[in-house]
Amino acid sequence: MAAPITRQVSGCAATPAPAGSECGQPLADAVAALPVLDAAGERVQFGALFRERRAVVVFVRHFLCYVCQEYVEDLAKIPKSFLQEANVTLIVIGQASYHHIEPFCKLTGYSHEIYVDPEREIYKRLGMKRGEEIVSSGQSPHIKSNLLWGSLRSLWRAVNSPLFDFQGDPAQQGGTLILGPGNNIHFIHRDRNRLDHKPINSVLQLVGVQQVNFTSRPSVIHV
Repeated sequence: MAAPITRQVSGCAATPAPAGSECGQPLADAVAALPVLDAAGERVQFGALFRERRAVVVFVRHFLCYVCQEYVEDLAKIPKSFLQEANVTLIVIGQASYHHIEPFCKLTGYSHEIYVDPEREIYKRLGMKRGEEIVSSGQSPHIKSNLLWGSLRSLWRAVNSPLFDFQGDPAQQGGTLILGPGNNIHFIHRDRNRLDHKPINSVLQLVGVQQVNFTSRPSVIHV
């Protein structure tokens, strides 16, 4: 079994959460048994996703969120060979209907594992926040759109979607965990607002995955 990761980036125990969802404690069996859905609508036990190996699990706000879109666009740039060398799985979990998975992957170019928790049961049991704290999260290396432009793009996607909805609860925040093998929790960060996600390379470093150069991208878009 892999040695536990002992370094913890801020957010590990910043907010109270149900027992069994903190670093140093195993994930509660009841949480591991909860289902997620894949792109075909098939149910998979959450715990099965990281039973055999470590996984970086990123919970996103909702699929219309421009911040989530741009963050996942950078997750998509992580070569599968980097993950395979470290024996690590990368997983994104949203809270929309499974019908939105395929369009979101086409939009972002994301080809790693992705599932949805449409009832948000896992979000709740892991203590993911609803609502946004007004705190400075600093400049994200992954977000190129400003608030106005990004919000307009999200609205345009909503209006033009064949299934008009917000593709998840707009108030729900996400987070990042490092889990496995088994129900081991090595790291947990709960986002306090839409910009409070962890820089990707800081998470990759924790699991021994080679760093990725995200700088070859356009400058921040202003309107």
